Parts: sequence; C-alpha cells; structure tokens
Amino acid sequence: MGENVLIAFALTLFAGLATGIGGAIAFFTKRTNTKFLSVALGFSAGVMVYISFVEIFAEARNVLSVELGERPGNWVAIIAFFLGMLIIALIDKLVPDYENPHEARKVEEISGEDPTELSDHLMEHKEEQDHVMATSKNKLLRAGLMTALAVSIHNFPEGFATFMAALRDPSLGISIAIAIAIHNIPEGIAVSVPVFYATGSRKKAFLYSFLSGMSEPLGAIIGYLILSQFMTDTLFGIVFAAIGGIMVYISFDQLLPTAREYGEHHLSIYGLVSGMIVMAISLMMF
Repeated sequence: MGENVLIAFALTLFAGLATGIGGAIAFFTKRTNTKFLSVALGFSAGVMVYISFVEIFAEARNVLSVELGERPGNWVAIIAFFLGMLIIALIDKLVPDYENPHEARKVEEISGEDPTELSDHLMEHKEEQDHVMATSKNKLLRAGLMTALAVSIHNFPEGFATFMAALRDPSLGISIAIAIAIHNIPEGIAVSVPVFYATGSRKKAFLYSFLSGMSEPLGAIIGYLILSQFMTDTLFGIVFAAIGGIMVYISFDQLLPTAREYGEHHLSIYGLVSGMIVMAISLMMF
C-alpha cells in the first residue's frame, strides 16, 4: 500500500508539472502547433471518457454492489457519478469566463520584444501612452494571476482523481496521468502569456504557470489525508464513481471545446476516437 501511495503521488506530480511545461513551451517555440494540440487534446478526452465508463464507473459499481447489494449499489454509483459532475460544474461556475483557463491561447501572442518597450515609436504622446500601457499591463497581470488561480482550482479535484485512480490501479493511474498532463499543457500557456505581457519577465510567467500546476499534487495529498482516516470500500466506491463523473465532465466541457478552438472539428474527433482505441487495446493487453 505504501508503495502504491508513492507511485500515485509521483503520477499526480507528473501531471501537475505539465502545466509548467506548457509555460516553458510558450518561450521556446515560435508558433503553436494547433493541429497537434487539437489531436492531443481530443486523444486525452478519448482516454478519459473510455476509462471513466469502462473501468472507473464499472469498478465503482462492482464495489458498491458487493458492499450494499446490487440494486442499492447501482443507485449509489449512479448518484455519485453525477455528483462528481455537479462538483466540477460548480467549480467552473465560480471561475469567471474571461479568466477560464480553458480559453485557447497561442504562443504567437507572445511578442519577441520586451512589452515595456512597445511604445517607443509613440513618444510624442508619451504621457497618454504611459497611462494606457500601465492600465493595459495591470489588466493583463490581473488576467494572468486570475488564470493561474483558476487553473489551481481546476487542478485540485483533478489531482485527487488521478491520485485515487492510481492508488487503486497504478496502470490505470498512468493512463489518467498522461491524459491530464496533455490537458494541462495549454493551461500553462494560458497562464504564461498574459503574465509575460504584463511584466516582461519570462521567469515570472514560467513560475506562475509552474505553481498553478502544483495544486494537482496538493489536491492529492489533502484529499488522501482527509479520506484515508475513514476509508472503507463503500466510501471508495462512492469516490471512484464521482471521479468518473469528474473525468467525463472535464472531457466534454473543457478538453473537446479547447481542441476544437485549436484546430479543425474533425481533428479533435480523430484524436478522441484514437484515444479510445489506444485505451481499449492497452486495457485488453494489461
């Protein structure tokens, strides 16, 4: 059990670090590979949807049926599944649309020059331009910080979900961790772009995107410390079913819409189907 806890935490940490990777990518590439991101996000959604219905929900229902009886267990599993959706929907509702971390951002939005030097050619209107630039940078910094906060809030339940799945089945946890990691890369870009524009500092932009991803392992630790004190098979089944609901909601509300924004509609669906196929084959093999 102790070994599984370490593996589960390591996988959750890996998924969280991908947010920082997204922030770093923004400064080392000149253009966003939108087609790749579209397919990758669709693939991530396919993995999560397939796992949720075929493995996570099925496992939760089996556990609860043994503990509570077949009919009551099935009902509890169904209620917990949709309760998971409700929880993540409420979290989304609390995040303002403008700062929503799933708004697609591109590397091209980052200028190669220091934002503090962008008004040099308008020196004849220096005072007015300084005021406009200061106001604009304040708004951008606020947008960046709020996006970082929003990413942190979203990552908290995602981290717990990844951790609990990995705790039950490390091979299942690996698949979910990879899917969440792919999902976190664009979020890192979404945090770093406005922070860089506002401050002109690549270090600050990367730091904020990195720190926002750290809420993923934090969510895992806090959730585990709270629930491990009174974890029973029944509670585990309820939590597992709720995790399935969270995964499905994230896929349809966040991953697929973002995939479509980055690329063509068909690319995201090709990625979705590919993710399901890969997941189905890997589950059969392992």
